Amino acid sequence: MTQKKILHMHFGKDGGAERFFVNLVQGFGEAGAEQRFVTRPGRIWRDEIAPLGPIIENHYRRASPGSLWLTWRVHRMIRDWKPDVIMAWMSRSSRLIPAYPGAVKLTRLGDYPRHLRHFRHNDLIVANTPGIAQACRDLGWAKPVHVVSNFARQVTVRRVARADHGTPEDAFVIAGSGRFVGRKGFDTLIRAAAQVPGAWLWLAGAGEREAELRALVAELGLADRTRFFGWIDEPMHMVAAADVYVMPSRHEPLGNVILEAWHARVPVISTLSEGPSWFATDGQDALLVGIDDVAAMAVAMGRVRAEPGLAARLIAGGTATLEAKFTKDQVIAQYMRIFDGAV
Repeated sequence: MTQKKILHMHFGKDGGAERFFVNLVQGFGEAGAEQRFVTRPGRIWRDEIAPLGPIIENHYRRASPGSLWLTWRVHRMIRDWKPDVIMAWMSRSSRLIPAYPGAVKLTRLGDYPRHLRHFRHNDLIVANTPGIAQACRDLGWAKPVHVVSNFARQVTVRRVARADHGTPEDAFVIAGSGRFVGRKGFDTLIRAAAQVPGAWLWLAGAGEREAELRALVAELGLADRTRFFGWIDEPMHMVAAADVYVMPSRHEPLGNVILEAWHARVPVISTLSEGPSWFATDGQDALLVGIDDVAAMAVAMGRVRAEPGLAARLIAGGTATLEAKFTKDQVIAQYMRIFDGAV
């Protein structure tokens, strides 16, 4: 493989998808790629990608003077720099891809597309689950579509001290993390945790529903045993100090947080949302429950707490699934084969 010049166009905000974006471009950098970026201004992860190459920042709002200027600037940069790969992240960014014949042009999708009209200049699509790939085909995509999934960040996990967060060492701690929006289902997690006697709840994240979630915690009498961590740089350190990690999403195309919990060696409970339904096996590497099924989620928490050997079996199973399907080396190699035109 020759050294690649990769242009990334990413207008996401701050969340799990953005964390994986940082993971992947750092992996490309380690593989010798030369990279450039087009992103929104003021991203909290900007400093992590800045050492990897120049960054153009723009909100890229439709039909605005700033967007017209960005389009001209990016297309000129492509003509001058001559990238080997132009990689858009999600549909919105794909509008910027020009009809440039000198590069492999693709969009990386981590969610289900509603239409394909922004992909007219794409050579291919990369989806991070088979379900997303099939959705593209169902919408009429006839060019290649490849499934390349994610990997957990390669960090040395350092378990936070419970005492630093006012939590007893012998408490049963339930952890969750992500954006506090409706689709993430944190209200279900809170209601389920309230049914587990004496349990503590740790939540890392931020979002538009935070005030509602705090009010629900108070209403259910959990305020003294709940900790809101806010948005933290590395949630795995927090997750590692919990007894169980729960992903309560109503809609989750993949569920990168589960991969992170497995990397932190913590047993996982998840809803049967799209991603976990594909890669997790109930009773082997996670306990899977119905979406919005508060009672089943509470029962699963109780099982992890009380059933001898269950937590250890789920941790071992999660580690095995992570190593079989979601390693950094596998993912980087898959992308490089695509960039080389070998698949």
